[in-house]
Amino acid sequence: MSQRKVAGEAGRATIRDVAERAGVSVASVSRVLSGNYPVSEDLRRRVMKVVRDLDYVTNAHARSLAGGGTPTVAILINNITGAAFAHVAKGVEGAATLRGWLSLVGTTGDDPERELALVNLMRQQGVAAVVLLGGAYDYDEYQLRMARFARSLDAAGSHLVLVGRPPLEGDVPATTVDYDNEGGAYAMASHLLSAGHRKVLVLPGHAELTTAQGRLKGARRAFEAYGVPFEPGMVRHGPYDYEHGYEAVEEALAQGMAFTAVLAGTDVVAAGAMQALRAAGLRVPDDVSIVGYDDIPLASQLTPQLTTVHVPYEEMGRVALRAVADRREGGAARRKAGDGDHLVLGTHVVVRNSVRPPATRRD
Repeated sequence: MSQRKVAGEAGRATIRDVAERAGVSVASVSRVLSGNYPVSEDLRRRVMKVVRDLDYVTNAHARSLAGGGTPTVAILINNITGAAFAHVAKGVEGAATLRGWLSLVGTTGDDPERELALVNLMRQQGVAAVVLLGGAYDYDEYQLRMARFARSLDAAGSHLVLVGRPPLEGDVPATTVDYDNEGGAYAMASHLLSAGHRKVLVLPGHAELTTAQGRLKGARRAFEAYGVPFEPGMVRHGPYDYEHGYEAVEEALAQGMAFTAVLAGTDVVAAGAMQALRAAGLRVPDDVSIVGYDDIPLASQLTPQLTTVHVPYEEMGRVALRAVADRREGGAARRKAGDGDHLVLGTHVVVRNSVRPPATRRD
């Protein structure tokens, strides 16, 4: 039987639980935790071992989990300036405001250590949920880290929500709110193929990123469905930024690669690719067609307006907050039934003006 205690209605150990397990007084535990009073090394070690065993959260703000304060949801995002997931954060915050909840936003900078520190900090602050936004790198260590986050938050009466990330493996108390990433890429690649394009430069994102893997897989499936050979040499991996789009197209042109279309992993990457084509004296879509993914406001502001895949980012944020609220309002039975929830929202192609049949077929 695990030593970890699930105590009280909020599922959290109390300072009295720590004192009882350690065989000392509540005052002694308080002195050890405050660090403001001299205590023996033996007492400190004994108390801190029990604190770890019980996963005890010392911060008084955790009382909000038991209904003693305003619920707070923490939104953690790689880069707050990224347009796509800024819309998810907007959806979470808007839904939270309607319920009278507070929202906190933190940035991880794509740093696993920073992510860990923020999750632990939010747990100590007693947030109702931690919402992690954006794709993740496909490493075994990621699965272990997220499972650890989920169980640690659950033991403190909180909950982990992954948005735009794949669900965790096994019996992990976390909710995933995702979108049909692969299906969107399949539809977008099919749109290019149905227009007659066969030589397509593909810019899916970093090879290790789960988002990029799904988009590349969807594109490959479309080529297979159309009976068109997929050329791995036409794939250029890199970050989801303007510079990568520009440099990838510039490099492909310098190498003499023949392509009639660009399938970009995001609208921002597409914008960079579009500028590189213009710099080379090529017209979009007369000479080269180009498509994006996300359907952020930029897509309709480009010239020509960008054909892209619409992802319901703001709705994903609202769904994530509702999932957390449902768990809290449903009590223990709802929390148990909701463990491992995986919610998937649809995507669709938005046709604008950046695609036309190739002027010259280069098969």
